[in-house]
Amino acid sequence: MPFSIVRNDIAHVRADVLVNAANERLMAGGGVCGAIFDGAGRSEMAAACAQIGRCPTGSAVVTPGFGLPCRWVVHAVGPIWRGGARGERGLLQSCYRSVFAEVARLGASSVAFPLISAGIFGYPVREALDVARAEATAFLDHHPDVEVTLVVFTRDVVAQGVALMGELCEYVDDAYVDQSPHLRDRGAELRELCASEARPVAAAPRRSAPVAAYGGVRAPDELAERLAHLDASFSETLLALIDERGLTDAQVYRRANLSRQLFSKIRSKSDYRPSKPTALALALALSLTLSQTQELLARVGLTLSHSSKFDVIVEFYLARGVHDVMTVNEALFAFDQPLLGSH
Repeated sequence: MPFSIVRNDIAHVRADVLVNAANERLMAGGGVCGAIFDGAGRSEMAAACAQIGRCPTGSAVVTPGFGLPCRWVVHAVGPIWRGGARGERGLLQSCYRSVFAEVARLGASSVAFPLISAGIFGYPVREALDVARAEATAFLDHHPDVEVTLVVFTRDVVAQGVALMGELCEYVDDAYVDQSPHLRDRGAELRELCASEARPVAAAPRRSAPVAAYGGVRAPDELAERLAHLDASFSETLLALIDERGLTDAQVYRRANLSRQLFSKIRSKSDYRPSKPTALALALALSLTLSQTQELLARVGLTLSHSSKFDVIVEFYLARGVHDVMTVNEALFAFDQPLLGSH
């Protein structure tokens, strides 16, 4: 998928570019920096960095990957947290922009990066994750075919930055009944939580079919009423919804964290059957309600169920009108669940 999160030692991740959370002197350190130097070969990486000299905070420089499973290492110097009033956010933004500028200049097809400055530099995790998410999104808007991966050592790092985490934990807990002999606080039984009577999602014929128009644009209520009685496929329904909302294909697959190649398959095959993570990513990209999402899933025989933690988490955000795929994926990652988007 274009953007993903993995738990790993970054020195073991395969990508064209690995990002090192460096210091201004470009010297070996601990944490991510130590892992990068060890993986590359300390003497080789130290010599390459010594040849460059220094790198100011907010900037990035490039060396070969040497023994690492990458072609290049981009050494990025993030700011030390000093309370937030000394331009730390702007420097961290500049740091990520410098990284992604190097990725584009190198013509790399994939990049893996740590949560810069959130380690020994003390940048608050929630704020650091917010900057990383925003800058990765901005980069992918212009380079949608590059695979971008955030690498963390532990899931709790991401959990600290998850939106509505407290409410989400309560919601997940409430979705399980205490009947399991193995998990005292969670069972497998379904409990009804959120009854919704929102109107169903529109189902539609192919885009080429003639439709009524109002002022040159389909009237959404009329479209939904007319098409709700048709037995349309997932792809046909999806294309009608894109037209109804006045979106472009590119806007939808980028919002959904899908590759252009996968979306092309969905668009060209009326009988395409997406995986649940792909279907839900598209529902979020189209800002569907919970009820509308269930209708869209039904086109391929899928549903959201309280017997699945993955489903409960996605339902939680849909019920609250949160449609940002990256936000939902951070929560899914924190709970060790599959991410939304293409795989």
